Amino acid sequence: MTAPAPTRSPAALPHTPRWVRAWRVTLVLTHLGQAAVVAACGYPLMTPARRRLALQRWSAKLLRLFAANLTVHGTPPREGDTYLLAANHVSWLDIFAINAAVPTRFVAKSEVRGWPLIGWLCVKAETLFIERGRRRDLARLDDAIATALNAGAGMGVFLEGTTTDGHEVLPFHSSLLRPAQQAAVNIVPVAIQYLRTDSTICVEAAFDGDKTLLDTIRLMLTQHEIHTRVHFLPPVQAEGVHRKEVARQAREVIVQTLYAKKP
Repeated sequence: MTAPAPTRSPAALPHTPRWVRAWRVTLVLTHLGQAAVVAACGYPLMTPARRRLALQRWSAKLLRLFAANLTVHGTPPREGDTYLLAANHVSWLDIFAINAAVPTRFVAKSEVRGWPLIGWLCVKAETLFIERGRRRDLARLDDAIATALNAGAGMGVFLEGTTTDGHEVLPFHSSLLRPAQQAAVNIVPVAIQYLRTDSTICVEAAFDGDKTLLDTIRLMLTQHEIHTRVHFLPPVQAEGVHRKEVARQAREVIVQTLYAKKP
């Protein structure tokens, strides 16, 4: 049995002044513009290792521009490891929070590819896209994940299939675990959480419900600070275990990490 998430509480903290938000927007847009130049001109000339380092540094700076102070718990996979990260999903910022700790290729919903500039940058970062609701697309995606893993890449997936506001972790779907099991690759659970300065869940960072990308950005900019926690948990034993059980175990350790009451 899992422990419940902390009780929801309204945001009572003071918001950032309008001029601070405007300044942050300017810095974020500049950062995105710099990424576009590097992706278009510099990426083709970089070695894979240099690309991963550039992605890691760029992601870390993006977090800082949103005052999303990152704390990494546990031990991320090492450079050169082949792995599959199975994370809970709260925000579009999740990808950058993980990439700031360990550069990783991700599976994202196909809608992301159409986002202005960010979608193009995701393509340049070799993101794999899935057509949600199309079972036939899973076979194509399985092959793409298997190819990436066999080439030694680290992959990341969000097994809930959608986002939450951070107060719960939905059941994990197991289909995307198949290529990792077949390749005998470590499946590493990753717990992600965003907190306000009073330690309540920062729902402003969540990309849930009917929120648009711009809605989430606007809400995050109202926060003086967002405590971003990324927990890399011990790998789940996958060999000889049905993938549905692997998914259940991965979700369970994430729930216990995020919501179990401390003594």
